[in-house]
Amino acid sequence: MAFQILLDQIGGLGRFQILHTIVLLTICIMVNPRVMLENFTAVVPSHRCWVHVLDNETVSGNDSEILSKEALLRISIPLDSNLRPEKCRRFIHPQWQLLHLNETFSNTVKPDTEPCMDGWVYNQSSFLSTIVTEWDLVCESESLNSVAKFVFMAGTLVGSIVFGYLSDRFGRSLILKWCIFQLAIVDTCVAFARTFPSYCLLRFLAGISTPAIMANCSILIIEWVAPRFQALGMILGVCAFSAGQVLLTGLAYAIRDWRTLQLVVSAPVFVLIFFSRFSIIMTYYGLAFHIQHLGSNIFLLHCLFGAVNLPASYVANLTLNHMGRRSTQTLSMFLQGLCLLVIIFIPQEMQILRVVISTLGVGFSFVAVIGSFVHGNELFPTVIRATALGTAGIFSSLGAAVSPLLMILKIYSPLLPWIIYGILSILAGLVILLLPETRNQPLPDTIQDVEKK
Repeated sequence: MAFQILLDQIGGLGRFQILHTIVLLTICIMVNPRVMLENFTAVVPSHRCWVHVLDNETVSGNDSEILSKEALLRISIPLDSNLRPEKCRRFIHPQWQLLHLNETFSNTVKPDTEPCMDGWVYNQSSFLSTIVTEWDLVCESESLNSVAKFVFMAGTLVGSIVFGYLSDRFGRSLILKWCIFQLAIVDTCVAFARTFPSYCLLRFLAGISTPAIMANCSILIIEWVAPRFQALGMILGVCAFSAGQVLLTGLAYAIRDWRTLQLVVSAPVFVLIFFSRFSIIMTYYGLAFHIQHLGSNIFLLHCLFGAVNLPASYVANLTLNHMGRRSTQTLSMFLQGLCLLVIIFIPQEMQILRVVISTLGVGFSFVAVIGSFVHGNELFPTVIRATALGTAGIFSSLGAAVSPLLMILKIYSPLLPWIIYGILSILAGLVILLLPETRNQPLPDTIQDVEKK
């Protein structure tokens, strides 16, 4: 109560609250596609039984020329009450008499039919593949499609109970980060599921984390703004959820394969977790590898880029101890990005200014690199520190590998690589704000130690 009164007295909607809300709303946008994804990945396309005379690729060319596909379909698949091909039955033997449309066969016995013993043929005009076509969730197995949706929603029920308690017990921010991490991993793994049971299990685990993300984002928004802005915060959260639904529609329209769509929707969240390490290293090497584009004297630049790391190390020591790990990285990445964006407006004739700005950019980048390594070691508990840092190292290596490739974009515009370096640097600084502060905190030994913070 006192905290809300204090927020109201100081305004209740400053720069921190605005940035805080934007980050949480971005998370809300990314959650909705995971909830509604099966509207597209579990679509049941029109289908019919596979039949030998029509679908066997080994049928000779002469056979295929004698009768049209429509005729072959007519003698192989019975019609339903709407005079459309049956979806789940086929004739045991081809009914050639059905081709004689002008004759009647009143004395003939109704042809025998059987289930689709050899599988189904699906209409791929709307979707190349779905989980229905992947595992034949039609006819006798049609109910399994609903089971998949039920399993996900059952996960949300479990998650609401479990993570609702844990959020009050250990803090909303910690549980939110864990649920984002869990959702990123399991929902990405869904795209590689090879069996329907494994798909359902992974979707269940994804469902567990989903309500905690949505609830904690909403709670963190309203708890950090003045009471008069709380309704607006909730409305924006609902709008973000709707924006995610619109985004999913566009992605599903462009991507018609369910595995690819699942991966595109899920993988960015997983990548976002290590986005800061990726961007920090990429922008650092973006400057270090391309000194020939920054000045005419590459010997001087190479020397300055190495020498500036010495005072940068001293600055990093001061800021890490006095400002904290997050603030140091955010500020240094922002200043580095600013330097990279400023360079593109400095003409080649002003060599001294270009050298000064680029050297400052390298210095700020080095401060961010040091802060990232220190922060990373303090974030992860001892029992998984090596594994976690190894994973972060993978993204660092990816950043270093991608860095020189961005220069290929110079064929489109000489400024484009530097714009990308600068924007990614600033975005990485903002992403770091999602991580907890570890200054003056003991190194956690177990996952339980992390939960107690």
